[in-house]
Amino acid sequence: MSTLRLALLASPTDDAQAALAALIARHGLHAPQDADVIVALGGDGFMLQTLHRHGTLGRPVYGMKLGSVGFLMNHYRSEDDLLARIAAAEPAVLHPLEMLAQTESGASVGSLAFNEVSLLRQTRQAAHVAIELNGQVRLDELICDGVMLATPAGSTAYNFSAHGPILPLGANVMALTPIAPFRPRRWRGAVLKSGTEVRFRVLDPHKRPLSATADSHEVRDVTEVLVRESRDRSVTLLFDPEHNLEERILIEQFAA
Repeated sequence: MSTLRLALLASPTDDAQAALAALIARHGLHAPQDADVIVALGGDGFMLQTLHRHGTLGRPVYGMKLGSVGFLMNHYRSEDDLLARIAAAEPAVLHPLEMLAQTESGASVGSLAFNEVSLLRQTRQAAHVAIELNGQVRLDELICDGVMLATPAGSTAYNFSAHGPILPLGANVMALTPIAPFRPRRWRGAVLKSGTEVRFRVLDPHKRPLSATADSHEVRDVTEVLVRESRDRSVTLLFDPEHNLEERILIEQFAA
């Protein structure tokens, strides 16, 4: 454990940068590709940024909260032995969503999402979207502000704010959730098997343009968006045993 090589990364906030300097003085600094574990200091946004930048390296990521939101992070405690915490941490393996968006200009744009892929209206006009599951039309026309597909890890974020269900880790399901649906008025979304291929077709994209966002990567003026879970890609997050990701998701379901 004493030879564990750490890549220490931090968001630009003052608190995160101060913690980074203290940890570098104690543990040294290695590049992510040369490290055994990547340590991310910040909030959930910085954690997602870290996963997108370095997830292909296959290194486990241990996050500590030094930002405004930290559902994917462990508590930051400066007095603790970081190496001991990492050694005792429990892994959570996450599979991202793959998004392939077609735009009005004819471009095809691909991206990954560890939380959700969302489609949102770009103007005051409501979005009109058709939804296909595994090639079969399930909803001819959804009139709404938007719609999203969320992973279990992302189900407590934007999905939950849009009244979508919280999904347990390991359930191999995804949440399909409308954002401010107008028609069908009582449609509240669906829980889908993780292997389901979801295709969103934008109806009347000239008058009612939509953007598609995979986590923070936005694509404007989309006409069609295909989303599916990537089974051949994964990232491993490390959590303190007393507050692992599965427990956090469970707590969220009983929060007042």
